Amino acid sequence: MRKYLLHSSITLFISLFLAVGLCSARDLSRIDPSFNQPLSQGVGRLTFWGFHIYDVTLYRSSNLSSAEFALDIKYQKSSSGSLIAHKTAEEMKKMGVSDSQATIWEKELAEVLPNVESGQTLTGVYSPKVGATLFYEGKKIAQIPGVEFSKAFFGIWLDPKTSAPKLRAELLGNACPPPLFSGAC
Repeated sequence: MRKYLLHSSITLFISLFLAVGLCSARDLSRIDPSFNQPLSQGVGRLTFWGFHIYDVTLYRSSNLSSAEFALDIKYQKSSSGSLIAHKTAEEMKKMGVSDSQATIWEKELAEVLPNVESGQTLTGVYSPKVGATLFYEGKKIAQIPGVEFSKAFFGIWLDPKTSAPKLRAELLGNACPPPLFSGAC
């Protein structure tokens, strides 16, 4: 009986693992089609005071020296777009962005970020030619050119000065961060 239960538990675990993997493969459809063969580099979870806020996946090109990458955030708690914009600006300031620049970006983000419900996703894609492109549930909502915004925005998760170093480590796994954060390996 114990052997049967162990076998059933292993089968259930493998089935769940494969189902999660298949869901992840479907999730790639939300990422910009110009992003060459994205592969998951790492997955992490943000919790705050024990509350599960969101799960995030770092996608990289199959060529890890490629500059393109994406962060896919699946929310577990509902939040307003203005609150997400505010928290984003606060995190940027913690990493050294000036108050005035963070305020400008907060206002810009508050205009485009929607309210999110549990289970919905926001995805950010970085490309050196384009800058940051933001998607909500697979639909493009903003494109912000330039490196400065991209470094500050994606740095919230990938910069060594992040306020969530455990989450950064989960996203990077045993690999280096994208070249946008060169020297941070």
